[in-house]
Amino acid sequence: MNPSPQTVVVDGLGLAQEIRKELGETVAAHLAAGRRAPCLAVVLVGDDPASASYIKGKRRACKRIGMESVERTLPGTASQDDILAVVDELNRNDGVDGILVQLPLPEAVSPHAVAEAVLPAKDVDGLHPLNAGHLLHGQPCHVPCTPAGILEILRRFEIPLEGANAVVIGRSAIVGKPVSLLLQQQNATVTMCHSRTRDLAGLCREADILVAAVGVPRLVKGDWVKPGAAVIDVGVTSVAGELVGDVDTEGVQGHAKIVTPHRRGVGPMTITMLLGNTVTAYEDSLA
Repeated sequence: MNPSPQTVVVDGLGLAQEIRKELGETVAAHLAAGRRAPCLAVVLVGDDPASASYIKGKRRACKRIGMESVERTLPGTASQDDILAVVDELNRNDGVDGILVQLPLPEAVSPHAVAEAVLPAKDVDGLHPLNAGHLLHGQPCHVPCTPAGILEILRRFEIPLEGANAVVIGRSAIVGKPVSLLLQQQNATVTMCHSRTRDLAGLCREADILVAAVGVPRLVKGDWVKPGAAVIDVGVTSVAGELVGDVDTEGVQGHAKIVTPHRRGVGPMTITMLLGNTVTAYEDSLA
């Protein structure tokens, strides 16, 4: 096999900034027309430092494109009823267009019950069963943000999807399943792999598009990658204090056409798609 002569390491932050500029222009047009700004509400339960950092980043991203953001913070001892009461208040607030309940939640709280409590029209995380059902049937809906970001990366790098062999490692409801559906809807042939998949490396070697979203550090090696493939790394795991992805980024260079790094890769695109879903929800409310 002849390796791909050059691998592009995707600058997810740069791409995200391009899209945010476009979203900012959309928001500015609405403001110029005398309308209010779109508004994202975030619910944080507990004092997890990583969650607090994510929310800070989302608040900053909203501000930069002219959106409003509000936060509801609850203690880690909050009950499921406490959280559902906050969600209900935000559901009834006509000034709120999108609602995001930051995960993880306390062990005693059902994330499924909380996701189902958010109005589907305001479910900008795309986790409500109704939105999941619409995605399954190819109907318009709020798509989960990370899968939406992955498809946008592939689109902007002009990766052919129709007829492509796509392999998705991981079958979570947040990434693996929805990204598989999105790829199928673009007429790719999708194989979803998991912990019991036989000959995972062999399947990966046949993939034109390879999405790794399983949380196993550096699982995907260079010799797993078909020359010229698009490799998307979603996983982030802490190993001896260092954050690493599911893909051996250095090892796949010279094989892949593009690869997303575990930093500044899919992550910035995920937040950007959250902003995009909120703007969409806002515009739908105006219709």
